[in-house]
This record gives sequence, structure tokens and C-alpha cells, in this order.
Amino acid sequence: MLAYHSDDAIKAKYLKRVRAHAKADEIIKGRYWVEGKGCAVGCTVHSSNHNAYEEELGIPEMLARLEDVLFEGLPNGISKLWPERFLKAIKPGADLSRVSYQFMYWNLTENLVLQDANNAEMQKAAIQCREVLKQCAEAIHPISKGQVANKEKIFAAWAAANLAARSAAESAWSAESAWSAAESAWSAVESVRLAANLAAESAWSAANSAAESAAESAESARLAAESAAYVKMADKLIELLELAV
Repeated sequence: MLAYHSDDAIKAKYLKRVRAHAKADEIIKGRYWVEGKGCAVGCTVHSSNHNAYEEELGIPEMLARLEDVLFEGLPNGISKLWPERFLKAIKPGADLSRVSYQFMYWNLTENLVLQDANNAEMQKAAIQCREVLKQCAEAIHPISKGQVANKEKIFAAWAAANLAARSAAESAWSAESAWSAAESAWSAVESVRLAANLAAESAWSAANSAAESAAESAESARLAAESAAYVKMADKLIELLELAV
């Protein structure tokens, strides 16, 4: 299977479609395809069928699912441009069979997932999948040529890496201390509230406001880091798509 079935006209058709949806502000998160609006996948194939990418565009279903996950996690302004950017990066006739595995291998070895030392389960899953993904990333057609003996390992690796893509953003930032500080602030405020009398009401109000501000700052830091992680992953996928020939 080759991208766009080696036909420039197919690429042009779908690029024109997603550009029209973007211009009409019809690319939205949280739904596949409803009343002429939908997500990256929906606005590309006008359905929720990821496998339609293979049938209509010559693009592996795994890549469609990666596009989907990244679209939902990207900041809104960037996500609306994501379907066009994704399709534009792919050359007609390119062999994309290894790209998903290359991305997942990168995500589980070089990206931020393995830096989360506190997430033992993710560490374990990443280590188990890494060697299998390496074989897939380096092989030309790992399943069809039997270079990976057990297909179930491929699917298990995909599931773990898909989870990793989602959790990478959550583990991508180092503001855990901010959360701890915010929680401590809340505890301190609660103690003040329980011990305070009417004469100390103004002091309680000030402490409560400080705690709320700390929590809001921590949440803002988390959201900013999550967005940055998805942007990083999206950039890497585009890089790999552009390199595919």
C-alpha cells in the first residue's frame, strides 16, 4: 500500500476537503462526523472509520489513529490546522508502513514518557514494547514478511504506545512541586478556618485567596506543559511522514 495510491489527484482532493472544513470552522474536537462537522478523521473521510484511510487514501490505519489522538490533544488553534498539515506532509507513492512504529519507538525511548520515574507501570510497558517496536521500525514490512513472529505483540505495543501518547503530556512537566505546594496551602487554610473565630475572618479570607491562586497557577502550568507535549509529538510525526519515500 502506497500513500494516496500514488495519485496526486487523491492528495489534492482530500487537502481541498479539509481546507474547506477549516475555513468554514467545521473542524471540532469530541465528535467524529455529525451534521457536516467533526474531528481530524471525520473531516477527512466524513465518517468515524479509521480504516477508510487505507481504502481511500492509501494511509495505514495506525497513522489515522495517531492523527486522531494528537488532534484531540493539540491546542485549539493548532488542532484546526492539523488535518491539513498531516495530509500535506505525506508524499504520493510514499511507503508509510514503518512510520507509526518509528513514532512509537521514538515516543517510548527518546520522548518524555521514560522520564516519569514515578510511573512504574508505564516504565514497564515501555521496556517491554521497545524491542518489538524497534524491529517494526527497522523492517520494511514486518508483519507481511514474518519478521515479527507474533502479531499480538504488535497490537500490544500499539495499545501501550497509544496510551503513552496520551500520558506523555500528563507526565511531561515537572510542576509536581507546585501541586504539592497548592495542596499544602489548602491544608493550611483549612486549619486556619477551623481555628479561626470571627475576629480572624479577614485573615482566613486572605489565606483562602492565596491557596486558590496557587492551585490555579499549578493547573495552568499543567495545561501549558500538556499542550507543549502534544505539539512536540505532532512535530515528530510530521518529520517522520516527510522523510518517508
